[in-house]
Amino acid sequence: MARPTSATIHTDALRHNLGQIRLRAPDSRVMAVVKADGYGHGLERVARALGGADAFGVASLSDAERLRAAGISQPILLLSGFDEPADIERLRQLHVDTAVHHETQVQMLEQAADGEPVRCWLKVDSGMHRLGFAPEVVRDMHARLAALHGVVGEIVLMNHFASSDEFDGPQTREQMRVFSDATSGLPGQRSLANSAAVLGWPTAHADWVRPGGAMYGMSVVAGTSGADFDLRPAMTLATRLIAVNTLHRGDCVGYAGTWSCPEDMRVGVAAIGYGDGYPRAAPAGTPVLVDGRAAQVIGRISMDLMTIDLRGHDEARVGSPVILWGPELPVERIADVAGTISYELTCSITRRVRFVEA
Repeated sequence: MARPTSATIHTDALRHNLGQIRLRAPDSRVMAVVKADGYGHGLERVARALGGADAFGVASLSDAERLRAAGISQPILLLSGFDEPADIERLRQLHVDTAVHHETQVQMLEQAADGEPVRCWLKVDSGMHRLGFAPEVVRDMHARLAALHGVVGEIVLMNHFASSDEFDGPQTREQMRVFSDATSGLPGQRSLANSAAVLGWPTAHADWVRPGGAMYGMSVVAGTSGADFDLRPAMTLATRLIAVNTLHRGDCVGYAGTWSCPEDMRVGVAAIGYGDGYPRAAPAGTPVLVDGRAAQVIGRISMDLMTIDLRGHDEARVGSPVILWGPELPVERIADVAGTISYELTCSITRRVRFVEA
């Protein structure tokens, strides 16, 4: 019998979320960010479901190759840009746009052999201090790119926000000012807004928005879930109980005996662990649903299994369904108690989990 752990991907939720993003940014084109295997939801599956998106954003050329092989015809942007001269020819073959964030990339384009021109998105470091050109060199880099026969059309100008999940926070406002000053008077479309900025910074929407987590129904705004923004979770992670044991007061549960029974009680064992991508850092008390009702993790998460407090769940039995996250239990709640963000949890699901499309 197959392991009962599954991740159900709700394609209708993906389409709903795309619609919500368009409602929030009606004057912007939408680039659906599908890096990290569609945030763990499956790259091709997500792209097919989001056929109404204007473009897709990826982090690697291999992702772009997969999308083209799957018949995806929309524009694709390589968000981190190309790494070596040989990549330029592959960009041409795949008809993939590239971010340009460093002078070495400009030099490679200047030295590239003749061929089909590439569309470039020039990245401005407006304060993230990760990738992008410093504001004082943006005009020079723009001029060098614009002078190249190997660069097609107007250059799109972009940046990335560091703390747009803090609505009305000073850093995002300052980044918008820096970007505006650095690009003032330059031709071309603009792209600033990531998921959080789509939700909370309407003045940053510009010509293109680039939602990632929001497309999958997730929020990184502290104390909220995607549902607070009319988004729907696109993944349900589920398994089943494979054992129900009656333990006695004082019995220790799991590795290192970190949790002991306060009374005689039933304990369920569910077929999921960090080998499936569930966070080992999830402490006792982390919520789950058993037969659709609230329950809690007890003991340490192990590679293949977790243990669950079944007090108040007299009906629970071997085979009872266990929901780890989904529409009824936001993944943001699990991320919060595990000390991480929802994006990491969905991206961490491993290959032994069975994916189901709904």
